[in-house]
Amino acid sequence: MILVIDDDIAVRTSLILLLKSEGYDAAGTDEPAEALKIIKKKAPELVILDLNFSIDTSGQEGMELLAKIKAFNSAIPVILITGWGSIELAVKGMKLGANDFINKPWNNEYLIQSVKTLLDLQDKKTEHHTRKQLDKTYNFENIIGEDPRMLDILETIGRVASTDASVLIMGESGTGKELIAEAIHQNSLRRNKPFIKVNLGGISTSLFESEMFGHIRGAFTDARFDRVGRFEMANKGTIFLDEIGDLDAGSQVKLLRVLQDRTYEVLGSSRTKTVDTRVVCATNKNLNEMVARGTFREDLLYRINLITVYLPALRERPKDIPLLVSFFINNLKQIYNRPNLSVAPTAMKWLQQLPLPGNIRQLKNLVERSILVSRRDELSIDDFRSQLELSPVKKGNIQLPGVGTLTLEEVEVEMIKRALDHHKNKISKAAAALGLTRSALYRRLEKYQIPYDEAED
Repeated sequence: MILVIDDDIAVRTSLILLLKSEGYDAAGTDEPAEALKIIKKKAPELVILDLNFSIDTSGQEGMELLAKIKAFNSAIPVILITGWGSIELAVKGMKLGANDFINKPWNNEYLIQSVKTLLDLQDKKTEHHTRKQLDKTYNFENIIGEDPRMLDILETIGRVASTDASVLIMGESGTGKELIAEAIHQNSLRRNKPFIKVNLGGISTSLFESEMFGHIRGAFTDARFDRVGRFEMANKGTIFLDEIGDLDAGSQVKLLRVLQDRTYEVLGSSRTKTVDTRVVCATNKNLNEMVARGTFREDLLYRINLITVYLPALRERPKDIPLLVSFFINNLKQIYNRPNLSVAPTAMKWLQQLPLPGNIRQLKNLVERSILVSRRDELSIDDFRSQLELSPVKKGNIQLPGVGTLTLEEVEVEMIKRALDHHKNKISKAAAALGLTRSALYRRLEKYQIPYDEAED
């Protein structure tokens, strides 16, 4: 049974009728005391709670009731109903343990989707499985690993994939966040629909609306043709928002609106469009610290992290390194037509001791470079060591020019030129090597008037 708690009879009746039309057993009350009695007696599977009772708009009464519900049974999912004016109130409610918040006037489809997701998550709590058992149930063929933490992650994403829960994937660069996002899509009911990847760090602030929501011809000076936005491309499918921690404040507000009520306007058009898409986000930044510093919106964080997955660094799961190396070697045997390639046991143990700050991406790069340079079929420690010393990811005793010989600006210009030269003017790769976003690199190129002929990434 789903319990609706709201002092407005019209809202209460409307929600109960909606839930019953979808096959759910639902009941309602307008009294906090009565609500607690029902919860203790009938143990509802889910509660929909309006934070504002009577003419009081402080939300205090609703917040106290939420705290009492969670104190009685913290496992009961709670959806808060709120208006845009009280989003801050809803965020406080999320801190007290609410699972989701929905704006008035609500979208029926989105509300039912949230109810279904939370109930499915409750139903699918299960025991731990081995990798073999997980592979029988889910499609994880592109994810290599048997570390217990990785198995827990695979179990979690397998469990939530069939729901429409928003997922936030956190972890260092190179830990495989995109692979996890793809696995969520491939194991979902949307697997036959589009999977749209968006690198938010590569979209400049001025182009954000055009990229994400599209534009019509003539919307701005260079808009010579209509453009379909990423959200429209992802309709009925999944949108993967990578590097979400790089979004500026203005873009965060625009993104929040479409995630909040699933509507947006195409740039240059006043017509509102509705989108149905699963949202998966990723970042290598600590969003909680960013919220504390005021650089990331707290309400946006709660909107994207119904489920949060923390990917461990490769150095934290060294037993998976041989599995990954073997996987890379098997693929590269075919690519380079070297069927007898292998790694010496001593070299494999040596690889397991490396810090590998670039994680899986660095390991793959190291293995491939070692194969290209070495003429031997069995790769030794020396083969890997020689390439590790050349690795651009390696951080050691960096040789810097003497103080007073170059200004900081001149050092920055020189490093940008070197990165562009090394990566043959491929902006994305040069930016990644410098620890910048594409847009940040473009700004520096313009600032320092550095000439370049951009190559295709």
